[in-house]
Parts: sequence; C-alpha cells; structure tokens
Amino acid sequence: MSNREIVAGDFNAALDDLRREGFRLDVIYPADDPHTAILSRAAERVRLTTQPGAPEPPIDLPSFVPQFVLTRAGADPGEGRAGMLYRDLIPSRLGDRYIASHIRIREDGPVSDWVHFHRIAFQMIAVRRGWVRVVYEDQGEPFVMEAGDLVLQPPQIRHRVLESSPGLEVVEITCPALHETFADHEMSLPSGRVDLDRKFGAQSFLRHVAKDTPWTPFNGGEAQKTAMANATGGLAEVRVVRPSGRPNIAFAPHDGELVFGFVLDGSARLDYAGGHALGPADSFVIPPGAAWTLRDASDDMRLLHVTTRGLAGRSRSPL
Repeated sequence: MSNREIVAGDFNAALDDLRREGFRLDVIYPADDPHTAILSRAAERVRLTTQPGAPEPPIDLPSFVPQFVLTRAGADPGEGRAGMLYRDLIPSRLGDRYIASHIRIREDGPVSDWVHFHRIAFQMIAVRRGWVRVVYEDQGEPFVMEAGDLVLQPPQIRHRVLESSPGLEVVEITCPALHETFADHEMSLPSGRVDLDRKFGAQSFLRHVAKDTPWTPFNGGEAQKTAMANATGGLAEVRVVRPSGRPNIAFAPHDGELVFGFVLDGSARLDYAGGHALGPADSFVIPPGAAWTLRDASDDMRLLHVTTRGLAGRSRSPL
C-alpha cells in the first residue's frame, strides 16, 4: 500500500476534496476540532493534517492534573466531527486526562454520521435539550434519547447518530482527552444481533431514561441516580441533582479523580474557592479531596454531576 501525507491549510475543505476523489475516511481526531485524518482508496493511504508536528493519541492514559475549572456559557463553539458544534468545558484538559464538551446540532433531520467507535477508557453522553435518535452495536433497534437521558458508550462499541431535533444539545465526557474516531466500514447498524449483557472493555452499555427514574434524597436535595457505577465496574458515578425544600446541597470530598458539574437548568451559587454564581450551561471541575456546596439553588436548578475514581496504571482499550 502506498502512503503519503497531505498538509492542508483548510482541513474540512481538503477532507471534502479527498472524499470526492473516492477516498473513504478511516480515522479522524480530535473530535471537537479535527486536525488529522487517515483516508484510504484501494491501495492508497493518505494522512491528512493541518498540524504535522502534533502528537498522536497516546496509548497510556496521560497523568491526571487536578485543577479547579469554571467555564461560563456563551463561548462560541467550534465545528467538530460530522458538522457538530463543540464548546470546550475543560480547556486545561486536566493534564490531557479528560475532555468535556457541550455539543450542539442546529438543524433537524439526518446527521452526517457513520458507524464508528473510539479507543477510550470512559465516555458518556447526556442530553440537555431536544432529542436524538441513535443506534448501538448489539443493543437492538435505534432509539430516541430525550432531555435528561444519558448513555455510557463503553470502549469500542460501534454506534451511530442517525437524526436529531433542531437545537439538540448534549454533554459528552471522555477519558482521555485526545482519542481517535475509527470508522467501521464493514458493520451496518442495527446488525440484527442483540446481546444486552455483552461486555466492551469490561464495561456494559448503559441507557438511562430520565422519565423512568425516581428522585430520591441526596445530600439535602434530591437526585436521579443512574446505574453508571455498575456498568463501569465502579469507574464512574453519574446523577442529576436538584434542590428539595432547602436551597443548599452539600457535597463531601471525593477521593477519586474527576468531579464535574454542568448546570442543565436554573441557577445556584458554587461555594468553593471564594464563591461563584452559576447559571444555565455553566460548568465546573472541583479538585479531588475538596468539599463544596451549591447554595441558593433555584427551584428549577438541575445539575449533571459526574465523578470518576482513580485511573492510575490504565491504558486505553486496545484495538
């Protein structure tokens, strides 16, 4: 097979040109702001990049660098993979360990996606606004995710975004920050096979449906709990939190790694490092080992709360 590299000034234009010439897209990264892709046509292989000196995705997970991060809503998103708009929620990437994105699709209808998978240690997607129809390997027919719903995408599970409502918004969290999207040209979804108990990299697919989940007491407020801990073998926990009677919700120190919050709706005050007013689509990361409180939460406040345990010594899923 012949190999060549193309260094382009406009990544998307060059990618479109190659696909019009009959090349198929095999690999692209990073998802939020692509700069490198691998394409093939018969016995030809092309590496397209706008950053020829940029590092390739690492095999081992980068070291976790704890940090307090506060990201405000309103920043302009950038165009990412498949025409989706990405807003970076953790610009520092915590040592390239985690990426969190607020992703939007403006137009309704079919999404320009394809069957693909990722080499990751953890990845989840939660819907904030609208709906999206998706399909996953061995999970049966396509289904619709609505506001409040979320999924765990375990390592290397094949999946595809099919269509969405106008103004779809989701929050995606992935470890590590830099990872590839691999196309699977041989698989069609749904595949006709159903294996709901299948493990992908020691994790199970999880579909959490908000309307079917009760609210239960949590730290002075209420939470809709998920089965994320069970699906990930204890790697992560995810819940949606709201006030209940009292406007304050206290959070004990976490002894793992990521402590992430995204305000789905409403407002509150984050009592940490001096105090910070929070509004819709604001997000934050609290360093592990620190206590914090949401104060003066509005009645309609909803917080997506994600934590992970330590990942020392782990690698991404092998191909």
